[in-house]
Amino acid sequence: MIRLGNHIRLTSREVERFTLITGFVPVSVKTIEDLDAYIACCKRYYWGTSEDTRFLHWLIDRERARCLGVL
Repeated sequence: MIRLGNHIRLTSREVERFTLITGFVPVSVKTIEDLDAYIACCKRYYWGTSEDTRFLHWLIDRERARCLGVL
């Protein structure tokens, strides 16, 4: 992720990874808030309590952490 103040730009690799994980392309993601809204939308789409759903939510959270440099 390229970050300048409050603005961000996902790299092509990050867009590819989010698309692969969620099935949705992260369009119009220009701030951290936009990224969080995209993630929330994906998690609402894949809701539930199954092991597969929990794993998918974990993957999404992990990718967000990677983008922010937490991992």
